[in-house]
Amino acid sequence: MDITLSATLAANEEIERRRRAGERVLHLAFGEAGLPVHPALRERLAAAAGQNGYGPVAGAPALREAAAGYWARRNLPTDPGLVVCGPGSKPLLYGLLLAIGGDIVLPMPSWVSYAAQADLVGARPLLIPTPPGEGGVPDPEHVASAVLHARARGRDVRSLLVTLPDNPTGTLATAPTIRRIAEVARELDLMIISDEIYRDLVHDPSAGFLSPAEQAPERTVITSGLSKSLALGGWRIGVARLPSAALRDRLLAVASEIWSSPAAPVQQAAAYAYTEPPELVERIDRSRGLHGAVARAVYERFVRSGVRVDRPQGGFYLYPDFAGLDFASAAELTAHLLDRYGVGVLPGHAFGDDPAALRVRVATSLLYGETAERRLAALTAPDPLGLPWISASLDHLDEALDGLNTTRRRPRSPRPASPVPAPAAR
Repeated sequence: MDITLSATLAANEEIERRRRAGERVLHLAFGEAGLPVHPALRERLAAAAGQNGYGPVAGAPALREAAAGYWARRNLPTDPGLVVCGPGSKPLLYGLLLAIGGDIVLPMPSWVSYAAQADLVGARPLLIPTPPGEGGVPDPEHVASAVLHARARGRDVRSLLVTLPDNPTGTLATAPTIRRIAEVARELDLMIISDEIYRDLVHDPSAGFLSPAEQAPERTVITSGLSKSLALGGWRIGVARLPSAALRDRLLAVASEIWSSPAAPVQQAAAYAYTEPPELVERIDRSRGLHGAVARAVYERFVRSGVRVDRPQGGFYLYPDFAGLDFASAAELTAHLLDRYGVGVLPGHAFGDDPAALRVRVATSLLYGETAERRLAALTAPDPLGLPWISASLDHLDEALDGLNTTRRRPRSPRPASPVPAPAAR
């Protein structure tokens, strides 16, 4: 098996290497929340530092009850006994692939680790393009035919994954699309894995959010965590809401052999976070506002430059399409952006996209500042775009986009903005 370092982690390490060497690099390649830890969470982590026992495989009862309450407040009544906690949502996703088994339907493009984890467990991902402007969900109108075709060829397709809102596109699938994908999953007897780690970072909370678990509760797993909403990526804590005791037991069997139990002090801090005390609700509200403001500012610069991109709706990502520029591949484009202009992004093929398509993933969350003091200033500023370090970063991006437009414009019709809706397998 050919196993390589995650594209996001590899890009982050390369950019940090260049920065240490003194190069000026605008870091738009890594999806870290880019904000300091709230003092209340630091205090609770420190207070629990003496808890050094393993604890239950499913997670501490206080954390499972708090997570159940979190979902109940979002119109998803949850039995704490069907909540499983892990050292991040990423290991939980991997454990679910092992527990469910079979091949999995993935949206194309989708987060780099989904297909890589499927490869690791010996599954073959079935990549289905997303509807225009609705990243994170395989197009329901193409899923049925692709799954039936794969099954006719002997493949055992058992699950389907969605990301709400999406990484890499920053968009959010509409309620009609979610209802339809839930219907298709029921018709095909597919388990749905709904990665909702960015749910609390939808830029406009009034826009409406529909989880597949509201439409198909008997077959939907929800995974989430605190790495994005509360910037706790390094603490490694995730939660999963299971639809049945049978799947819970299979996941716990996997967990018992991989991570045993999440870190006890982190679980205690996470249990407090999932009760949603006012100070943390305020922190998430501020984070949501900052992510949205900076992502929209980057979006506007792409639009002014003539680059095709969907307006971001959640999280801190965009997925611009540079069709029409004179590059043979997204990899060539990203290398040129880094070497010539000091702008680091990820090529679309890392997310399962066509390597020849000039689409890249842009993450805006590391623009908030190099120090904790600057990041906190960005979080509390009435106008974060006016802060000199954020303004300078946006100017840096403008310079790169201007340079691309003047030097590498291809004098022929641009490629389509959306991939051809045909399934692909890795």
